[in-house]
Amino acid sequence: MSKLNFNEIQQDIEILDQIIKDDLSSNVVIINTIAEHIAFNRGKRIRPIITILCGKLLGHQEGKLLHKMAAMIEYIHTATLLHDDVVDESDLRRGKKTANSIFGNAASILVGDFIYTRSFQMMVESNSMPLMKLMAETTNKISEGEVLQLLNIGRIDLTEEQYFDIIESKTAVLFEASARIAAILLNSDQHIEKLLGQYAKNLGIAFQIIDDILDYIGDSSIMGKDPGDDLQEGKITLPIIYLLQNGTEEVKDIIRDSILNHDIQKLPELVSLVKSSQGINYCLNLANEYINKAIKSLEPFQDSSYKKIMIDIALQSINRIS
Repeated sequence: MSKLNFNEIQQDIEILDQIIKDDLSSNVVIINTIAEHIAFNRGKRIRPIITILCGKLLGHQEGKLLHKMAAMIEYIHTATLLHDDVVDESDLRRGKKTANSIFGNAASILVGDFIYTRSFQMMVESNSMPLMKLMAETTNKISEGEVLQLLNIGRIDLTEEQYFDIIESKTAVLFEASARIAAILLNSDQHIEKLLGQYAKNLGIAFQIIDDILDYIGDSSIMGKDPGDDLQEGKITLPIIYLLQNGTEEVKDIIRDSILNHDIQKLPELVSLVKSSQGINYCLNLANEYINKAIKSLEPFQDSSYKKIMIDIALQSINRIS
């Protein structure tokens, strides 16, 4: 998201950063060390930015509660990253060593738990039962998605429908919640909340599809990981599902054999097969459909600089391919 212009909300982002820094503090030194390692190994922070933008779109003007809830969303995302890296046995994230590779699995899991529970402490500050209900359902759904992904490791019979079930639970629901909490905080009607939720959910689905494409065609120096890492971990994503459904029998046999036999020697060949197939265009077209749905959800809202940034975020998520 580096090409996006966030000048309009720069002050809001600074408030968000300060809240994240302050609220992650603990009397336990290792918690501070690990939390700072992952929270300030700064990624796109797209989810809390969506919360802020939705709030601004709806007329938020003062007070830090919106930013506090945006930070809460980032905490939940951060906790899932800590847990994911342990489950995936990952050594790198965004080109830097993961917390588990530095501090060990046990410490990473427990600090992930600390960040999760801190996010729920922050939710209580909203004094909003609808918001807390939404976030309880969301975090539960994320956990289901993570378990679903784990259960489907190495499954060469994974269908496209099952793939979307996983990414909706694992990724899209937190995007959706990041938008809906802004509407809840500002007492917007349910139609407005639904529109913003649809924007963010469709954006989240597209975002994950693009990430899965980039795992095969992305620049490793930018992605911070090597092409085919997901496949090496046994994750069957949309590009591979497409080839297993539409490739030649020879291609299908190569994929099946390498996955079932955990043959990482064939990984470069598999990456090459994906790159040269129509699967990339197929996935990209699907991602574009979700982006168009996301942007369409914003049509009822009055034009503003905040709406423009939200549209730009959607368009830029696709442009990461170029």
